[in-house]
Amino acid sequence: MLLGDNLLVYLLLAFGGAMAVGSALALVRPPDKHDDGDLERPPVARSVAMIVVGAIAALWALASLLSK
Repeated sequence: MLLGDNLLVYLLLAFGGAMAVGSALALVRPPDKHDDGDLERPPVARSVAMIVVGAIAALWALASLLSK
């Protein structure tokens, strides 16, 4: 199997971490340029929810990797 038996766990770690960090950075530093129809800031509730879900997924994957 490609990248061993932990491919799914590595993917979960990568996607969960990217979702958490990307959403946090969007809240902290929104983009400077805006096109028509773009929001000035991202919705806070949705961003916090994505941070929590991504962090849980990344921590779960990290715990799965360390337990083996």
